[in-house]
Amino acid sequence: MVADALEGILVVALEQAVAVPLATCRLADAGARVIKLERAEGDFSRGYDDYAQGLSSYFVWINRGKESCRVDLKQPDDLALVEAMLAKADVFIQNLAPGATERLGIGSEALRRRHPRLITCDVSGYAPDSPDYRRKAYDLLVQAETGLSAITGNESSGPTRIGISIVDISTGQAAYAAILEALLRRARTGKGSHIALSLFDTIADLMNVPYLTRRYGGIEPPRLGLAHPSIAPYGVFSLADGALLLSVQSEREWLILARDVLGSPALAQEPRFASNVLRVRERKALDEAIQALMIGRSYAEITAALNREGIAYGTVSSVGDLISHPSATALAVETPAGPIEVLAPPAIVDGQRVRLRPVPALGDHDAALRAEFFAEDATPARSGQG
Repeated sequence: MVADALEGILVVALEQAVAVPLATCRLADAGARVIKLERAEGDFSRGYDDYAQGLSSYFVWINRGKESCRVDLKQPDDLALVEAMLAKADVFIQNLAPGATERLGIGSEALRRRHPRLITCDVSGYAPDSPDYRRKAYDLLVQAETGLSAITGNESSGPTRIGISIVDISTGQAAYAAILEALLRRARTGKGSHIALSLFDTIADLMNVPYLTRRYGGIEPPRLGLAHPSIAPYGVFSLADGALLLSVQSEREWLILARDVLGSPALAQEPRFASNVLRVRERKALDEAIQALMIGRSYAEITAALNREGIAYGTVSSVGDLISHPSATALAVETPAGPIEVLAPPAIVDGQRVRLRPVPALGDHDAALRAEFFAEDATPARSGQG
């Protein structure tokens, strides 16, 4: 069994929805102890759907390995409980409305004065120094506002949502990385850090290629469906018995594709297609020329040639196809509704996948946590604070 990298680290999470729960799920998978603070009715993502054997698919996916504790922070006893947890914590992460934790006396600035080794992480819709800081923000709203929706879809679809909660997911991953950096920094300096992350900034950073294309190239990036705005050929082509998604990444690969896979030395030497910049510029003519050479070929024939020559390709799968995909790895996680299979986290360490710990029922750990943190002679929680 791979040693848990974050064993001994205590994380207190005042979290809801997707972005922060995803970050703390990654921390829990790495061995941290994560206490999830929930309202009496629970994290509202518990009610997003009931697809996972009566449980929310979102909640099952990103809340494994945590301890659930219900708190009402307007009640002095519950606030005192959270304060006791934070006194022993290594990390405090939250995504309440801007200013909410400050009004409760557990804002990052106040906490770090009391606990200099504590790492605090605040996730908001917009950055604290922006005029929109106090606005509510959700995944789809930010996809639209950052221009991501404007470059997603095809020419006829209009601006389109990416089919997963990419804003929340990306922000959660960014928070996870920033917290790991802060833990490494604290190991050297002995001091905690305050991390501020926003949904908008996270996706704006990912939008740098279209941003630079528009700002300095003067080109508004088009919606291209399954084509690539900067690489050609890259797209779906029809075959005699199906279709495949083809990707060429270099001039060498282009020559091999044209000459050795498609059997057309003339296409390989066509001056209009002599560089990637020219091929992108002449994408319509390029795609038509490739399509004419592929339409009579079978999937087995063309993929055998692509495999032989080392040219990348893929199929356009449905989610049903993903379930049976030979390269997909599913792992079982225990839940209040019994074992549920989820797709595995991607990292394989020393040949082993991560061990998935159970998904908690709402308030599963109320009594144990209150006893632990309110007991006068309680054994200190495992923590790297010392």
